Amino acid sequence: MKRASHATIANRKSGYKSVEEEGLARNEAAWEQLKVFRGQLPVLLRRLSAIPDPRTAKKTKHKLSVLLMLGILSFVLQMASSREVTREMSRPMLWENLKALFPELEETPHHDTLKRVLSQIEVDQIASVQLELIRKWIRNKKFSRYLVNNCYPVAVDGTQKMARGWLWDEECLQRTFNRGQSAEQTQYYVYVLQANLAFSGGMSIPLMSEFLCHTQGDSHRSKQDCELKAFYRLAARLKEAFPALRIMLLLDGLYANGPVMELCRRNKWQYMIVLKDDALPSTVKEFQALARLEPKNRHFQTWGGRQQRFRWANRIEYSFGANGRKREIVNVVECLESWQEIGNQGCDVVEKTSRHLWLSSEPLDRWNLHERCNLGARSRWGVETGFLVEKHHGYQYEHCFSHDWNAMKGFHYLMQLGHMFNIMARYSEKIARIIRETGVRGLIRLVRETIASPWLNQAWIREQIAAPFQLRLT
Repeated sequence: MKRASHATIANRKSGYKSVEEEGLARNEAAWEQLKVFRGQLPVLLRRLSAIPDPRTAKKTKHKLSVLLMLGILSFVLQMASSREVTREMSRPMLWENLKALFPELEETPHHDTLKRVLSQIEVDQIASVQLELIRKWIRNKKFSRYLVNNCYPVAVDGTQKMARGWLWDEECLQRTFNRGQSAEQTQYYVYVLQANLAFSGGMSIPLMSEFLCHTQGDSHRSKQDCELKAFYRLAARLKEAFPALRIMLLLDGLYANGPVMELCRRNKWQYMIVLKDDALPSTVKEFQALARLEPKNRHFQTWGGRQQRFRWANRIEYSFGANGRKREIVNVVECLESWQEIGNQGCDVVEKTSRHLWLSSEPLDRWNLHERCNLGARSRWGVETGFLVEKHHGYQYEHCFSHDWNAMKGFHYLMQLGHMFNIMARYSEKIARIIRETGVRGLIRLVRETIASPWLNQAWIREQIAAPFQLRLT
């Protein structure tokens, strides 16, 4: 069993033999990158048009749906700030080429117009549009080859979005450093709990965001909102959005507790949860005892260049709640890994080891270990990789596009949509070949350069728009 190796950009000169060949390649790259967005545009515009517009109709210059579409497009093209969006979108060549790709566009708006609109509308409906698109792809079985144990793997994790030294909105969370000292400092921050479809192979698609808010805390007990509270709100929304979908939650050690496992059982969700030795000591102790008594529950394999040794124990009873009145049946699996790496000096071989322990909702055997652990539980890291990409690879996750809470959330949802379209394009058949030559960020840069210059063949683009569109993932 082999794990796919990490792809790197080709280290060679450009393969283009002529200006015409480069032009054809640039047009193909721009179209392949944007055609996922283009293909979903009819549904997208219809759903965005359904969002109530609070503006006075007679004074409205730009349609709400077009404004929001431009907001998404600015993240698809990875523009770094409101000023950059306003400057770049108003360039005559770029705008003419965008209109060739998206004939629905009219006159270029100022980005501040979008900011004002987002501060007034129900921005949660933008997130609903994203869910509708994902539901459509699920109905069309676009992800059927990536399922784990016939379930859609959903990874959940939280991250800080931004922090400021002043209270810019009452919904911000608060923390104090060096309390009682001369260097005491109070910080106000935004924290987001994120759920992603986390498929093996690295494809991680933004699914749902839950903002932690000051008003969701317990003011009587001076307790702020926390990640666990946000998880229960997100789980309720997830169940409402996908009531019958087979889901496997991939969670870190924070969620290794009885109420979370009980919630998963009630919702008929499977789970793989990281188990730390000090999290559920009685369960870990019983696992160690049962694993010694059941020598048949062993499995050895090589995966991704690593030697893996599994052992597991099924049907362990875990008690929780007042006086231990509640009980959940859990299954525990341990994976010990060993592999070799070249040392820092570059001339010696170093032996490396690691240990992983997971709680599983389903009984384990040698036939489902690889799928549940390697293809499922490990894919939880996909949501963390998504944070890394959104923060440092062009999406400006930590940039505050507005100090209005509602508008800030709106920009976040537009960013999630833009990132989702780019991910779907990245894993389409033709783009995968182009990325091997350019890299992911290099591809976005190539597309922006092509649209902003006379490279784009508008007649050829119109032919592609008129042709039938079908999304094929690798």
